[in-house]
Formats: sequence, C-alpha cells, structure tokens
Amino acid sequence: MPVKKTVAKKMPTQKLAATKKSIPSKKNNKKDDAGAPLSVVIRRRIEAQKARFHANDNISAFIKPGELEALVDEVAEKMQAVLESLVIDTENDHNTQNTSRRVAKMYVQEVFNGRYVEQPTLTKFPNVSRLNELMIIGPITVRSACSHHLCPIMGRIWIGVLPSKESALIGLSKYSRLTEWVMCRPQIQEEAVVELADMLEKKIKPIGVAVVMDADHFCMQWRGVKDRDSKMINSVMRGAFLKDSNLRREFLALIDRK
Repeated sequence: MPVKKTVAKKMPTQKLAATKKSIPSKKNNKKDDAGAPLSVVIRRRIEAQKARFHANDNISAFIKPGELEALVDEVAEKMQAVLESLVIDTENDHNTQNTSRRVAKMYVQEVFNGRYVEQPTLTKFPNVSRLNELMIIGPITVRSACSHHLCPIMGRIWIGVLPSKESALIGLSKYSRLTEWVMCRPQIQEEAVVELADMLEKKIKPIGVAVVMDADHFCMQWRGVKDRDSKMINSVMRGAFLKDSNLRREFLALIDRK
C-alpha cells in the first residue's frame, strides 16, 4: 500500500509577518506609569533626587502647580476607605457623608500644609540703627500634630533675638509666618524647636537666638494615660543666649507668664 506523504502548507509571507506582529514582545509588557497615583509620582521624583521625605520634611520642590488639588482628591478617596473600614455608614449618616473630603482638605491645605508649600518670603531690612538689644517675639500660637498618632499639639512659642550691628531684621509678622510653616507638619516638639532655631540663625545671623515652646499634647491628654494637665516645654539656646547666663535669665524672666 503506497504511503501518503504529508506536505506542510507554506504560509504566505505577508500572513507570517502579520502573525509575528500579533505576538506581544516582552519589551511591550512593561506597565505604563501614566496610571500611577499622584502620591506615587511625587514619591518617585523625591527618590530620584535621593532626597528625604519624612513627616516633618518640606517636599514643595517636588510638587508641580495644580497637583495639590489632585492630591486632595487622592487622600479623600483613601480616607473614604478608612471610614468604611471603621464600619461607618457614610451613605446614610448625614454627618459623615462628606467627611472624607473635609479631612483630606484639612490635612493637605491646613494641618500639614507646611510640608507642601514653599517657605514664606521673609523680607529683610538692614540694621540701619545698629540695634543690638534683646528682642522678644511671642507668644506665637502653635498648631501642630504628633507624628506618632497624628493627634493635635497646641501651644505657644517665644522667640528671643539678640541682633548684631550687621544682622538682618525681618518684620514682626514674619516670625509668626515662619513658625506656622515649620509647625504645620506631623512631628515631635523636640525636633520642631531645633528646626525653627536653625532657620532663624540662618536668616537673621544674630549674635544669639532663643526659642521656648510650651504645648499640650493630645496624644497624652486624649488617649493613652489621658493626663489632661501634662505639658511639654522645650528651650533652644544659641550663641549669646547659651554663653551669657544673665542674658538667658533676662529672656526667661520676661516670658514668664505665671
């Protein structure tokens, strides 16, 4: 019996080329970053520059115009998920129907705003009168948040400055603006007062600078030990305030409100 030979049909060249194109290559399998959340995009910008983005860091240099509004939208969406995980009926509870967006706006635009906006402009004036006497600014109201529990920190700050004849002078309101910018971030009080003192030294270049902060911490009063009378007081003394005990004593005596 004759054996039949099987002849393979040759595929037309055009059809073969089309088939090859339809097979996805590994190179085209990479995910497109266009759909990444804005927070991830900002994080990648920071990491590309090997910069730090801790809770008390300012990251305004990595945020483009218009992105803060979009960040509010993202935070609101995730905050809604938090409310749902807390088993809160936001659909039927009229008090919480828009809570997720209110909280998102509060964090981005108010409570943590010092992370996302540039440092306020500090107009400097020459020390024409060559002032070198003690100046005290305060009490400046402080509104911050503990980075451990995101509970409020509410208190007051006093700033002491001993300018030199060559020091720059800044307007009185600028002390409050700079303080607010530093404090509107999740942080711990011990680090916040040091950062504020560093900035004042850098901007004014005085003979001495002193910062005292007195605050209530709701992470102790509202939760945990629930001790409503506990406060925290920190002081940072630089230059003449550190070396001259009489100057330090004068400053502390003048801010004493007891």
